Amino acid sequence: MFAVAIAGLLLAVTSEVSSHSRQREKEKELLYIGDQFREAIALYYQRTPGALKRYPEKLEELLEDKRYLSMQRYLRKIHADPMTGQSQWGTITAPGGGIMGVYSLSNQNPIKSANFDTQDPGFTGGSRYSDWRFIYEPPASGGPAPPGSGAPDSTIPAKTGQS
Repeated sequence: MFAVAIAGLLLAVTSEVSSHSRQREKEKELLYIGDQFREAIALYYQRTPGALKRYPEKLEELLEDKRYLSMQRYLRKIHADPMTGQSQWGTITAPGGGIMGVYSLSNQNPIKSANFDTQDPGFTGGSRYSDWRFIYEPPASGGPAPPGSGAPDSTIPAKTGQS
């Protein structure tokens, strides 16, 4: 009996450690994918033909920018949200219209709560993954080019949704 109890306890501890490890990996993936969205939105915005810049109306516009004669891609596909496993993302509407950012629809509590990149200061202390907002706001002076001047990641799965 004693050996069975010890084996059960060890199994429970191993399961908890494994679960936390999987969640940390999903958090890393969410931060990476969210940053890819932010970079793609920045490129779309900065490369708007003419003087009046605009954000994409739909996330699918990041897959193929039809404002040009030749194909312009900022993402190869829309990644699934690693926290929900779903292909829907919450979207943040820009003041003048269009999508200026995305966020996870997960209400799960994050493990990571500090030491985020400088572009993500609002993530510190977030109580849910849906509090992690990946937003592109152009520089006030129209200054430097968007982050990642090359094409963003080519590995973001599935459809999108809005909230």
